[in-house]
This record gives sequence, C-alpha cells and structure tokens, in this order.
Amino acid sequence: MVTATPTELLRWIVVLPFLGALWNLFLGRRLKGSVTLVGPGVLLGAFLVGVKAILDLHALGHDAALRDAVFTWIPASEFTAEAALWLDPLSAIMVMVITGIGFLIHVYSVGYMHDDADVARFFTYLNLFVTAMLILVLADNLLLLFVGWEGVGLCSYLLIGFWYDKEENAIAGKKAFIVNRVGDAGFLLGLFLLVQTVGTVDISSLPQHVDALRTATIGGVPVALAIGLLMFVGATGKSAQIPLYVWLPDAMAGPTPVSALIHAATMVTAGVYLIARMHVLYALAPAALEVVAIIGAFTALLAALIAITQTDIKKVLAYSTVSQLGYMFLGLGVGLPGAALFHVVTHAFFKGLLFLGAGSVIHGMGGEQDMRKMGGLRHHMPLTCLTMLAGTLAISGVPPLSGFFSKDEIIWGAVAGPHAQPWLGVIGYLVAFLTALYMGRLFCMTFLGTLRADEHTKHHLHESPAVMTLPLVVLALLSVGGGFIPIPAIVELVTGHPHGHAHAPLWALVLASGLAFGGLGLAYALYVVAPDAPVRLAANLGALYRLSLDKFRIDELYDRLIVRPLFAAAGFLASTIDQGLIDGAVNGSGSLVSEASRLVRRLQTGNVQHYAFSFLVGVVLLLGWMLR
Repeated sequence: MVTATPTELLRWIVVLPFLGALWNLFLGRRLKGSVTLVGPGVLLGAFLVGVKAILDLHALGHDAALRDAVFTWIPASEFTAEAALWLDPLSAIMVMVITGIGFLIHVYSVGYMHDDADVARFFTYLNLFVTAMLILVLADNLLLLFVGWEGVGLCSYLLIGFWYDKEENAIAGKKAFIVNRVGDAGFLLGLFLLVQTVGTVDISSLPQHVDALRTATIGGVPVALAIGLLMFVGATGKSAQIPLYVWLPDAMAGPTPVSALIHAATMVTAGVYLIARMHVLYALAPAALEVVAIIGAFTALLAALIAITQTDIKKVLAYSTVSQLGYMFLGLGVGLPGAALFHVVTHAFFKGLLFLGAGSVIHGMGGEQDMRKMGGLRHHMPLTCLTMLAGTLAISGVPPLSGFFSKDEIIWGAVAGPHAQPWLGVIGYLVAFLTALYMGRLFCMTFLGTLRADEHTKHHLHESPAVMTLPLVVLALLSVGGGFIPIPAIVELVTGHPHGHAHAPLWALVLASGLAFGGLGLAYALYVVAPDAPVRLAANLGALYRLSLDKFRIDELYDRLIVRPLFAAAGFLASTIDQGLIDGAVNGSGSLVSEASRLVRRLQTGNVQHYAFSFLVGVVLLLGWMLR
C-alpha cells in the first residue's frame, strides 16, 4: 500500500514553465532579449524543483509518494475529481527526462532559432508543450492526465506548423492534430467505461477496485480487456504505432528542436507512460497485453524497413523513432514495464542527441537535409560528428553504451519474459540488425566519404556555435553512460514487475552485439568502401526497394480507403443534405414568409386616400352584413 505524503512543491514543477509561456507570450515581443533567458531558465528551475521533490520522496522510503492537492476540480454528489499532482518513482523518472532533456533542447534552440523573427512565439509554444507534458505525467487522476494529453496534442499542432506560411508545414500540423484525435476517442471511451465500472478516475485507487474490474463484463467482453484495448488505441495515436503512426514522419516539417522535443522528451512517450501507469488494469487483461506486444513488434519492423531507404536525414530519424517506440510497446506487452521505461530514458538521450545533431548538420549545410548531398562532414563539423557517432553507436546497441542495455532487456524479455513469445524476440533481433544498418548508413553518408555538396554549400559549411554543441556533448555523455542508471529496478518499485537483464544468457548478449556490429559493418562496406554497391543493390531488389522508398504506400492506401471516402461523404452531406435539404427547407420557409409579407405589404401603402377607401369599403360591407 502506497502512503501519500502531502506537499506543495509539485505544483511549481508545472507552474514555472507555464509562467515562462505567459512571459514570452505577453512580453516576449517587447523584451526580445528576455526570451532566450526566460525560455530555458524556467525549465532549469523546474528541473531543480524536481530534483528537490525526488530527494524528499527518496527520504520517505520505497512505498511512498508525494501528493500535491491544488484544488477540488469537480465536486459532484458521488463523483469527485481533484486537480492534484502525484510523484512516485515512475513519474519521477519522466519528470527528470522532460525537464532535463527539455532544458538542453531549449538551450540548443537559442542558437538554432537565433535568426528567426518570431522567436518569442516559438518559446511560448515550447514552454507550453513542456507544461502540458508535466501535467500528463504528474496527474494523480485520469481526467487531469487527459488535460495534459490534449495539451501536448495542441502544442504539437502549433509547433509542427510553426512556419505556417509554408503550406506543407500547415498540412503536417493538421495531420498530426487529426490523427491524434482518432486515438483520443479511444482513450475517452476507455475512461468513460472505467468510471462507469468503478466510479472513480483516481489512478492510485485502482488497486482497490481489482475485484470489480476482474469480474465486470460489457457485451460479454471483460471490462478490463475493453478498457485496456481502448486506451491502447489512444496510445497508438500519441506514440505513433500501427495504424496511427503516419503523422510522426510528416511532423519533421517543424523546426528541428521541436522534432527533438517531440521524439525524445515529450509527446511520443505519453502512450508508453499511460500503459505503464495503468499496469494494474493490464495485469487483469493479458489478451490486451498480447495485442500491445504484437502491434509494437510489427511497428518496429515496418518503420525500420522504411528508414533503411530514406534519404532525408530527419525522415530517417523519424522512422527510427517509430521503430524504437515499437520496441517500448513490445517490452510493455511481454510484461516488462521497467524495461520499456528504461528504453524511454535511453532513447531520450540518444534520440535527442541525434535530432539535435541532425539540426547542427542542417544548420551548417544552409538548410540542406538530403544525405545524398552530404558526405565528409567530419572535417568541417568535428564535434557534431563525434557526438553523432556516440548517438549512432548507442541506438545501434553497441556494448556498453546505453542502447545496448535497454534494447537487450526488451528483446530478451520477448524470448523469456513473463508473457514471452519467442517469435516476437526473433523480430526484435531482426529490427536490432536493421537499426544498426540504417543508422550506420546515415552516419556514413553524412560524415564519411567525399563531400557531395554544391560549391555554395561548401563555402557556407561551418561547425555550430557553442550554445548548440554544448547540449550535444552532454547528451553524448548520457548516451554513452546512461545504461548504468538502474531504471528497471526503480520502476519495479511501482509496478512490482521483475526485470530480466541479469538473467539474459551470454549467447543472447553475444548475438545482440554481433547484430549491432554486423549492421554497422555492412553499412560501412556499402556506403564507404564500395559506394557504387547500393545503386546496384537497389536495382537488383527492384520492387522491394521501391516499396520501402515509397514507405509501403501506406499514406496512399489511407488516402484511398479513408480520406477520399470521407471527403466524398462530406461533399455529399454538404451539397445534398446541408445545402439541398436543410438550406432548402430554411430558405423555402424564408421565401414563403417573404412572399406572404409582400402581399400583405400592399395593404400598407401610406396613402391616406387608400386607407379612406378601405375604410369606406369596410363600413359598407359591415352595414350590408348587419342589414341582411
């Protein structure tokens, strides 16, 4: 039983970035110099308050939590919801990731957005994004969590479409917003079903309702299974899983720091956090966990197969994120939330690094994102190259870097975990090889070989300023050493699930390491030793290569099966039902009244002679009727 200790400290973790957003919104344009201090400064303040709160939590012991009841939000007769914040080891990990990585991304943004005329609006959105994510992870009930859930959805729309004067950016922002609303519908239905079943939205009280959740059914389906699947639909939207992953690659239209924030520290981890936070419910629904594992494994494989042929450096990283998120859901599905959260943390380190490193490359190349026009950048951007190498090795799973520990824990969990399905482990190992291959390809095409840029770009090439490279160095150090943070053991304090890295046999570690080195070695052979080989290989693969290059035409399939029919249905409703039937009825009524009034209006001519004549006719008719 968790003992909650009252505190008023947690609210400041949320309030500080919110105050930063207000400052930048109302005063940022007039006090431009303050924006680049306030924006990152409030994140540093929130990080330090978070550290203080975690130290307080640690002093209370393992079965403790901090609770900050801000105010009573919904005081209904039998239903009450408070605006209250909750800090336990699970939310503490997320607070450190959001504020810590978020602070580094804010510092980096100072340099990256230096020349942008609307930097105040940018930091307003950035601070607001972090505020919403902190509400999401600190909420002590699902209603407040949903407020943060919708907040990150809104902020992602604002930030992806930040340069709204470009049509493709505005479209990408709308796509992210609409796709996430589909997932949110599932989340809401699951939430309503939970309230109907147990009458509460408090997350910490769910263990008290286990018996009700275990026995209740709806339409013959166990309620726990129905809620678990509905909430997973919400998670597939926020965390970009099949079938709702299509918004994330297009989200690259936003500024690169936004990509780093979305992919590393905030939005895409929300779905993973939700499933881990609701572990009590999912423990009652193993079939829902099986679905989570299968969807996660196939998402990881599909995205890796697409990433391997993309030529836009940010698109490669975007599909890499979708693939790594698939790993996290695989870990959740096989019953290892600690391993999944471990990969959330290490992924935040190396994916934040890789996106900011890609931004440094794009910054140095004058906006160029096509890797076919790069190469040899190690001579021009040595610090960016060195830190990107650390990120590449970490995500590839090279021991003893951070990705090796967290990824191995998930893959071995699929083979021998609480809900193991060895064939999912095989997919996990295959994806590990593909990850090393596409990341090795990215690094080789960008930093090794011969520079393929035009003369103007060559003249413009330069290393990024210190305000951008310093966050890269910090993230590189975390990517290298982050695997030694005992995240699974910390999460186990909340979920009670065992963690299995220590039980992985030697052959599994050797296999995982061999796949990482094999993928990187193959990439080096193809893109540095024999740079003509990929062209011949693509020609030999023919349709398979084009299918991967075209992203398996999933967007086109959605367009044909969903978007066009919806547009056609909307067009029919607009022209036939709305304009023809409803507008016709309304306009017809108006015309009828108008015509009737036009006839009656003839009686009101304003001519006294007409009125006298009418009066005379009326008197004659009246007398005639009286004398009949």
